[in-house]
Amino acid sequence: MVTDNERRRARYVGGAEGAPPVPPPGGYRGAKRQQPDLTPPPPAVDSSPGQERRPSNALGWVALVAAILFVLVLFGAMVAGGTDLLYGVTMIVVQLVVLGVIVAALFSPGGRRLGTIALILTVLLNVATVGALSALRTSASGNYEGVKTAEQRHAEAYPAIKGTDPQQALSQQSLEEVRAAADALFADVRERLTAEFGYTWTQVGAEDLRPERNGYGGESMLYEFTTPAWATNEPVQDYDRKLEVMEVVNQVVLDHGLWDLYSFNDPANSGIDPTMIAKLYGSDDPRTQTTWEYYTENYPDPLRFYANIHDLSNDTDGGFRTAREAQSARTGEPLEGLQLVVVASAVLSEADRAEFEQRLQDYPGFE
Repeated sequence: MVTDNERRRARYVGGAEGAPPVPPPGGYRGAKRQQPDLTPPPPAVDSSPGQERRPSNALGWVALVAAILFVLVLFGAMVAGGTDLLYGVTMIVVQLVVLGVIVAALFSPGGRRLGTIALILTVLLNVATVGALSALRTSASGNYEGVKTAEQRHAEAYPAIKGTDPQQALSQQSLEEVRAAADALFADVRERLTAEFGYTWTQVGAEDLRPERNGYGGESMLYEFTTPAWATNEPVQDYDRKLEVMEVVNQVVLDHGLWDLYSFNDPANSGIDPTMIAKLYGSDDPRTQTTWEYYTENYPDPLRFYANIHDLSNDTDGGFRTAREAQSARTGEPLEGLQLVVVASAVLSEADRAEFEQRLQDYPGFE
């Protein structure tokens, strides 16, 4: 006999391995099956104005190309050394025109992006910035070729010196003759002072040879020549001894065809204002001066001879000693004593004489 529990269990498991029973024919009362909506959704439409992407128009491209070409022109002028051209009226007007095209592109919806790029380019690289770079480059290199005429470049190569007769360089002592005359003069001065006062000597520095400027923006073929200096290792401090030393030097320079020594530091014969003498030599009284400076030459030849005495015993505040110590550290010269040197300006080397005369033929009327 089948019980009620067995009948209820058979409703759920009978013939379906535990699956729920199928609905009655026609379904449960009040139940409704939901059908899926297979209709595709309509495409999304952005109705906000101005959102459509527009291609770049011709005005944007014109602005960008104009900015690039303008920058290339600026750099071309800088490389050529045309600093004056960069700051000229023409270049500024061209920059304003390019800027006007860029502004027009910025207000054009299709050219705004390219106009912005062109604007950034011209802000970074314009007449002011590239012109400043060109000025620095020209100043550092000394290259002004971009603004010089052919006549100016020709004048730059003038072999003599403006305002000086070039024949003077040919008629006076040559560089080699000045060097030989200075060596002979120094040798005789050293020999006489060593014999009379027992001084020993130190050679100071080396020969210095510098091209003279020609007055037209270039270098001439002439030189300023400075000999090494000769200095006593012993001080020369006593006033009477200084006079004796300079007298011996004067005798030697006269024997070598120079004029009498001339004293810059002595107010009695220099003609220099005593106040200026005190500034230059420590005092306007030769007895208390820290420096004596004597000079002579062999005009019309170019040799100029200097004989200086430095005396630390007359240094009252230590300033002169400090200056001499700094000078000695640079050159190795003794702190005090007698020092001799020869300078000659606008001298021509014998090796350059033929070329000098040949090049002068290209400059008729130059002087």
